[in-house]
Amino acid sequence: MKVKRRLQAGVLLSVLLGFCSAAVATEQQLFNFVRPMDAVQVTTKDAELPNRIGEPTPQGEVLRRVTFHPAEQPSLRLTPQSGSWDWSKQTLVSLRVQNAMDWALTLDVLIESTDGQRLTTRIALPAGPAQTLLIPLQATSPRDQGMRAGVPMPWMHKGQRLLLAHTVSGALDLSKVSAVTLSMPQPKAAQHILISQFGVSSEQLSASAYAGIVDSYGQFTRADWPGKVKSDEQLQQAVAQEQRLLNGWLAERPAQDKFAGWTGGQSFEASGFFRTEKRDGRWFLVTPEGHPFYSLGVNAVTAQQSATYVEGREAMFAGLPQPGEALAAYFGTADSRSNTGANLGRAFASGRWFDFYKANLQRSYSQVDPTAWRTLSQDRLQAWGFNTLGNWSEPAFEGDARMPFSIPLSIHGDYATISTGVDWWGAMPDPFDPRFAMATERAVAIASRDHRDNPWLLGYFADNELAWAGPADDPDGRYALAYATLRLTTDVPAKRAFLKQLRDKYRNHNGLSRAWGIELPAWELMEDPGFKAPLPSAEFPAIEKDMQAFLRLYAETYFKTIADSLDWHAPNHLLLGGRFASSIPEAVNACASLCDVLSFNFYTREPQQGYDFAALRQLDKPLMITEFHFGSRDRGPFWGGVAEVYKEEERGPAYAHFLSKALEEPQVVGVHWFQYLDQPVTGRLLDGENGHLGLVAITDRPWAGFVKAVRKANLQVPKSLIKPVVTTP
Repeated sequence: MKVKRRLQAGVLLSVLLGFCSAAVATEQQLFNFVRPMDAVQVTTKDAELPNRIGEPTPQGEVLRRVTFHPAEQPSLRLTPQSGSWDWSKQTLVSLRVQNAMDWALTLDVLIESTDGQRLTTRIALPAGPAQTLLIPLQATSPRDQGMRAGVPMPWMHKGQRLLLAHTVSGALDLSKVSAVTLSMPQPKAAQHILISQFGVSSEQLSASAYAGIVDSYGQFTRADWPGKVKSDEQLQQAVAQEQRLLNGWLAERPAQDKFAGWTGGQSFEASGFFRTEKRDGRWFLVTPEGHPFYSLGVNAVTAQQSATYVEGREAMFAGLPQPGEALAAYFGTADSRSNTGANLGRAFASGRWFDFYKANLQRSYSQVDPTAWRTLSQDRLQAWGFNTLGNWSEPAFEGDARMPFSIPLSIHGDYATISTGVDWWGAMPDPFDPRFAMATERAVAIASRDHRDNPWLLGYFADNELAWAGPADDPDGRYALAYATLRLTTDVPAKRAFLKQLRDKYRNHNGLSRAWGIELPAWELMEDPGFKAPLPSAEFPAIEKDMQAFLRLYAETYFKTIADSLDWHAPNHLLLGGRFASSIPEAVNACASLCDVLSFNFYTREPQQGYDFAALRQLDKPLMITEFHFGSRDRGPFWGGVAEVYKEEERGPAYAHFLSKALEEPQVVGVHWFQYLDQPVTGRLLDGENGHLGLVAITDRPWAGFVKAVRKANLQVPKSLIKPVVTTP
């Protein structure tokens, strides 16, 4: 059986290598699965090569079938006949492969060296003709190119279809490579691929993969789609057509007061400002004029977040304006480098940038007029059934007195911080540090200045997506904030607060030792940096209870500091919660008790999949979903967002379904879409995100089918919520 497998492996590798030699000039063939050579051992686990000969494809190739059977991780493993491979002068592993199914398959690739080091990658293998799979022999990711998601694969290069792995993790001793393994994660039924040549290459292909990927309008060059802009005339003709459509849609809006509260139904007391009220088992936002209001919002309605760095990667752009040309006015410089998780390891995060969106506004309207842009943007949003300008929208909207808006409290200062291991937007603020209270006071005073009596202001958000918990795969992730605090030095106020809480409960080290099941010879040892507390256990339940008690104190101190400051500076306006992404029950409960509204960012198909709504109902607090979206990868930008659908046509139904499920929850008082515009193909300045998430393309053209579906769903909301007033004759 072993001899037979070796023969089968030899056949497959020979075919693969022969084809790859044509595709990649520097290819070194190791094995061909169709023309056997005794150079590589092939072994399988829960997989097989069912046929002794290869299968011809319509394109004239001959490849060998591999079947992966239902199992945890069926695999095909390639190893040298003896010793190891020396790939120290190589840059890529190549494998000629074809998906034999009618749907995309997931392949895991593992490359090992004799010292135990490993490189891993996961490949989405599309259905269709054969391609050459290329695995870089060092760790890499799209961040090396300055963006969140890499260029779509496969792509045609020198007449060949190549699939370059974007993300490779780990490390390898290239002089002693011991194995290459292909596997498939948990197939539910037998899955088939076809393979031939297996080899290595010294060619550098990353630059070619990203060359010329953006056209002069900021669109992806290697794909086409309905509405893709090909000329300035196309943009200009669309302007007049859109305005006629908007005028008709604006005239069809439901009856409402000037703040977009619905009239013709139940009324509430008018307080002159937005507030909340529960009636007949459902929570409502109430407009200053006393009408029910369900906040249908859009985040980041701004023309200031669409630039992308070009310095150092000019080869990616096929049509940047030349010096002296009118559109050269939309170049600029910036520096977005930071130590946050959002920017960790990202290249091309500073230098010269270009703003394709503003260049397209210039092409469409002959100028970039901020007032005209705000007017059109609000026309669109209101015509599409939206009524709120969400977080990070253009501050100038606040003076238009046309749509309610919110303000984020971005609290910054020199106060102590604590890392939970996520830190996507930075480490957690230490609310016990007096400098945090000072920074909060300053941030609230600035944010509320000129807004104390503004009735259009819906309220304030307490920061955004703080890292209340650690990584999900970390055994202490649930209590990461507490464990991280105990590892710090006692000059950190949060650690002093935690130690005081423990001392007040246990009095001395002996009491704590018994409760936690540890040997603590002296209390002072807990004050040392790096102190490692035990993980929660059923045998010592006090450990978990103490962690929870500290997290409650931490969260209550944080939210109370903000609430007290806001009560002083902005007593007329709502505190809209902390926009939770990573959360813990202690923080959610503290927010519910100290804020006017709970707020969550849910990137799920339904709100109910984002959190335990049974627990939220027990809190009986109005709740706002402050971020959600559905993206796809078929309209230019490479990232499908946090919640991705397969194609553009699925985004509208996904939006409508999410909204309908939100309306089923009587405490939900609004949902906010993220975001107004698509992100640049090559990544926004802030962190390289490059998603197709918008209502509007980088060309300033709305995605017609999507906004039509969104509008239809939004216009159903008052019909679902507003009870008509019945008058008796």
